[in-house]
Amino acid sequence: MKPITVTLKVNGETRTITTLPNKTLLYALREDLGLTGVKDACGGEGECGACTVLLDGEAVNACLVLVGQADGRSVVTIEGLAQDGQLHPLQRAFVEMGAVQCGFCTPGAILSAKALLDRDPHPSDDAIREAFSGNLCRCTGYSKMIAAVRRAAEEMSHVR
Repeated sequence: MKPITVTLKVNGETRTITTLPNKTLLYALREDLGLTGVKDACGGEGECGACTVLLDGEAVNACLVLVGQADGRSVVTIEGLAQDGQLHPLQRAFVEMGAVQCGFCTPGAILSAKALLDRDPHPSDDAIREAFSGNLCRCTGYSKMIAAVRRAAEEMSHVR
């Protein structure tokens, strides 16, 4: 199989990699770019949401996207949310509300919530639950995650 060269804008920085065309975005981010916040918990089945990233602002399972499909596009991982050493309001709210247990699902859940808040700055609890429908968490039971999204939405509405 012949390698391909792909250029992505990852967390605001243009990055070019040469890799195999059958590699998923998940493994390109982890192995080629060292961004280990994106996780593989379901073996690439798209069932857990631990690999959720924002691709051109939309939450996607990076395990279901071939790296070539992301060529020329913008990718945001959990590592790209903090700015100038300050956690993003969602990251801070997840910590403050105890929405982080083992932490394995947390990056994907936060990015799913970010995509929601970018579309709907004042979501209902049902909308928040729907945004988390692709994120499997075995520790927190989601109620703390929902509360964290509500808190972040309130904080972010004061900043806008």
